[in-house]
Amino acid sequence: MPDQSMHGTTILGFHRKGRTAISGDGQVTLGDTVVKAKAVKIRRIYDGKVIIGFAGATADAFTLFEKFEEKLKSNKGNLRKAAVDLAKEWRQDKYLRRLEAMLIAGDSSGILMISGVGDVMEPDDGLIAIGSGGNYALAAARALATNTKMSEEQIVREALRIAGEICIYTNDQCIVEVL
Repeated sequence: MPDQSMHGTTILGFHRKGRTAISGDGQVTLGDTVVKAKAVKIRRIYDGKVIIGFAGATADAFTLFEKFEEKLKSNKGNLRKAAVDLAKEWRQDKYLRRLEAMLIAGDSSGILMISGVGDVMEPDDGLIAIGSGGNYALAAARALATNTKMSEEQIVREALRIAGEICIYTNDQCIVEVL
């Protein structure tokens, strides 16, 4: 019986010197079949001041987007405090605990990965990735950030292109948002 689990997301974020870029590919697969090539997995929330990307179940991610935006509003836009509050609620709430998604969120102050097991991680080098092709994109982005003078947007776009050449769950339909 072939694997029928959903795969097919690569989300990469880069924060450097007050600028944040988050990119996501468009591919969604079911088992070994591509079911969508142009999915949009990156959104702006909180009046366009925060960029968020997701890996995992789409409906779950949208629930988390809404919850995260509520946390941003109640914390006056404080990204870190909102992320910690979301992670706490996500881990403790019976309903939310079942949601299968991960988030990357960034603004002008930084970038974070938020998971349902209570993790809120801020990368040392400003680069973070999630999803099936995340490690490929992260490795490419680290090499580009260290060895080129490319902008944050160029780095996340090129790193996703490179990941798409390696990872069968990543394609070249890249969406990038920059703050």
